[in-house]
Amino acid sequence: MNIFKKRMEIVDYNDAALVMASLGGNRAAFSEIVTRYQNLLCSLAYSSVGDLKHSEDIAQEAFVEAWKKLNTLCEPEKLKSWLCGIVRFKVSHFRRKELKQPVNDADDIVEHGGSYLDQSELEGEAISAQQQSLLWQTLEKLPETYREPLILFYREQCSVESVAEQLDLSEDTVKQRLSRGRKLLQSAMITFVEDTLSKTKQGTGFALSVLAAINVISPPAKATALSAGAVKTGSLIKWSGLLVTLASLSGLVSSFFGVRAALDQSRTQRERSNVILTTSLFFGVAIIYVLGMFGLTHIAENHYADAIVYAVASQALVLAFVASYIILMLRVLKGNPKLRALEREVNPQAFLSDADQIGAKQREYKSRFCLAGAPLFHFRFGTAEQGDKPVFGWVAGGDQAYGLLFAWGGLAIAPISVGIVSVGVISIGAVGVGLLGIGTIGIGLITLGASAIGYKAYASFSALGWDSAFSGVGFSIAKEAALGPFSFAKQINNDQAADIANLSLMGQSYLWILAAIFILVVVPAAWHSNKVRQRMRNK
Repeated sequence: MNIFKKRMEIVDYNDAALVMASLGGNRAAFSEIVTRYQNLLCSLAYSSVGDLKHSEDIAQEAFVEAWKKLNTLCEPEKLKSWLCGIVRFKVSHFRRKELKQPVNDADDIVEHGGSYLDQSELEGEAISAQQQSLLWQTLEKLPETYREPLILFYREQCSVESVAEQLDLSEDTVKQRLSRGRKLLQSAMITFVEDTLSKTKQGTGFALSVLAAINVISPPAKATALSAGAVKTGSLIKWSGLLVTLASLSGLVSSFFGVRAALDQSRTQRERSNVILTTSLFFGVAIIYVLGMFGLTHIAENHYADAIVYAVASQALVLAFVASYIILMLRVLKGNPKLRALEREVNPQAFLSDADQIGAKQREYKSRFCLAGAPLFHFRFGTAEQGDKPVFGWVAGGDQAYGLLFAWGGLAIAPISVGIVSVGVISIGAVGVGLLGIGTIGIGLITLGASAIGYKAYASFSALGWDSAFSGVGFSIAKEAALGPFSFAKQINNDQAADIANLSLMGQSYLWILAAIFILVVVPAAWHSNKVRQRMRNK
């Protein structure tokens, strides 16, 4: 797909996208931040403290601090100035600490377990120390205004344009400061300073040291910024996790009532075993889906360059979940009536009560009042028998329910539908298909859930949208705009993507969505279960 070709390599991500990925726990993205700004931070620190080792220590501390507090960065596009602020604070703290030391510039005493350094190594270290001392004695005489551009210019051996960009200065200003700084340097030391600074640039070891330090620190809480549109998307981070949590809890509560009702409807050991087996299969598929999604996101974090492979795998997992639930639902709708008919023949003594007779009033409730030829209410409380038609009414509930207004059941089809598999204008279920599809898997025009497929898709694990897609912790794939740790679209993790996805509107609506999910899922399940117990339970 063309949208996959739009994905940038991580080294091409802008600062906001790197912050977004880092907030999702992607250490490779934070490593790119370190690589991108390590020379700037080390140079600023060195310009202030005049010691290469201490300056690198300060810069590393600044990056570790940035990792811990990345969630406080409300404007990710200002990452560079934020990092500079941290390193300047660290420099200030270092200076105050140094002033309190009784002896400054004293070398550390290192025990070598009885071994001694080779004489040439000692001489080499002495020369290096002398070079650094002489270098700083020369640079220290310069005002910081001129010292910072000089250090950056020669350490990175970069252009005036690059220095200007890193210090947020105009090129003319940088040229003037470099020129003035050179003139202030003692002419005898200019070549020495240039050559020595060029050798002090950090290698890959610096970034590795930072990564080693943050490896034992949990990723920053994703409580504020997703991208350059941080203000618009911050609340949605909370929403995505809370939505899935509440939806899952609602599903568990609803499942409990559903299992209880099914056991109350059962009359033989074989029927009860069938209920337990079917319930286990539904839960097993759900567990495999959740573990699979967690596994794919974890692997993608460690193999960021191959994230597209795991994004495709996530969609295959979603389709497998949908197919499994539809197959299981059809198995229930076709298998239960057959099993009941068989058990009536094999164990007729189990069906002697009045409530278990075919056509018994206890098995169903259908209101006398009809509107446009359909009963206002129609509910089934007993196990479906062979030959039973789907429950139908303005408000319908049962194993297979069709409603002109509302339907609840295993398979529910209505303008507002709630079920294991639900279809409607507004549908909520394990698989919810509708203009507004909500569920473990939401499918439709505007969709929400653990995974979502739609024109606009909002999800926790994976979102596949035509116009836009948002994923809180996983994969986002869309034609126009995508937001998430692993995103693929024309616009990725920026203001334009946030606007296209209408995240500000979703952020304002999520509380109502949560309330609707809980009420529409739990209340009908609890009511139906209690009615089944009252009408159909064996005494």
